[in-house]
Order: sequence, then structure tokens, then C-alpha cells
Amino acid sequence: MIKILMIEDDPELARIIIKYLKRFEIEVVNVEEPYKGIEILKEGEYELLILDLTLPQIDGLEVVSKIREFSSIPIIISSARDDIVDKVVGLERGADDYLPKPYNPRELEARIKSLLRRQERSQEVDKESLFEVDENAMQITFRGEKLTLTPAEYDILARLIKYKNRVVPRLDFIYESDFISDDASEKNIDVMVSRVRTKLAEIDPDTNYIKSSRGIGYILEL
Repeated sequence: MIKILMIEDDPELARIIIKYLKRFEIEVVNVEEPYKGIEILKEGEYELLILDLTLPQIDGLEVVSKIREFSSIPIIISSARDDIVDKVVGLERGADDYLPKPYNPRELEARIKSLLRRQERSQEVDKESLFEVDENAMQITFRGEKLTLTPAEYDILARLIKYKNRVVPRLDFIYESDFISDDASEKNIDVMVSRVRTKLAEIDPDTNYIKSSRGIGYILEL
């Protein structure tokens, strides 16, 4: 179920949109007060925002600016204001689409699905480009920064990247690396993986990319 927040002060229109989109497995929660909507978005539970421009308390264009201070959530402006300036300013401030009222709910549904597909593809590209491996130089770049790795650490991380989202057994690190002794213990691998984790955390402390698979090995989750 796709979860969407809508900031719309026309309760009848909101009711129609909520009922229609539910047919397409899209759950819409509407709030009429823009400041309340902004606070709800900070909780990060929604995948997209439908935003009216003519709102109480604050203009919708200002709402876009405030949301972009903390969130990259896709925003569709839905407004009866047909001034081209509103459309341009809305897009310049960070909205992703502009749908003038009145509109067919079917078009809204199509635009929602299109935006979410576009965001998903963008996220996939971002994840794929987190790591860049230069095999000739035995160098790995993470989020644009070169990692300082020992040859053994390089082999471990390069193998995890190659088999991303799949578990790599500890023994594979031992027997497939030219820089890890065949006599190394699985405990040695744990220590080296821990060092690699630490170096990744120095660049991105908010995400643990390397997860352990108990009793087997490790997985790089992207």
C-alpha cells in the first residue's frame, strides 16, 4: 500500500481523491492545516505529498520551501491557480509536478505512479554509485571519498561489492584473497570486516552497510 499525505483545505475534494485512489492501493491521509502537514512529514511515514497552494495560515509555495529544508519527498502541486508564475515558482522551489484543477483523478493516479517509479530508479542509481572500485589501483571510493584500506581489507570490501545483497561466507574471503593467509581464522575475518565497517562509518555514520549472517559470513546490503 502506497502512503500519501495530502494538504488540501477542500474537504469534499479530499474525500473524492481519498476514495478514488484507494482503488489503486494508495492510502491518502489529508490534513487541512499546512503547519500540521509539515510536522507530520517530519516523521517520514509518507512516500509522496499532494499539495494545494491556496491554504490557510501560509501559502502553498512557502510550504514547498519549508519542506525542502528537511525532506526530498516527491511533491505534486494541485491547484486551481493557473498563473504560470505559480507553476514556475513551485517547480523552482522543489516541487516535482504541477497539476491544475480541475483534473481527472485518473490523471492524478498516473502522475503519482510515474513520480514514484522515477524516484525508485533514482534511488537505485544512487545506491549503485555509492562504491567505485578501481581494480588496477586496488582503490575503492565510497560516496566520493577514497578509502584507505589494507590489501586484505580491499579484497574483503571488493568481494562484498561484487556480490552485493548476497551473503559471502567467511571462508570465501580466506581462500579467494591473495592477501589473507589460508591459515587465517574466521575470527581474523571478523576483525578485518569490523575495520572496514569503521572506515565506512567515518564517511556515513548513519547506515550500517555490512550486515552479518550468523554462522555464515557477511552481506553488503544496498
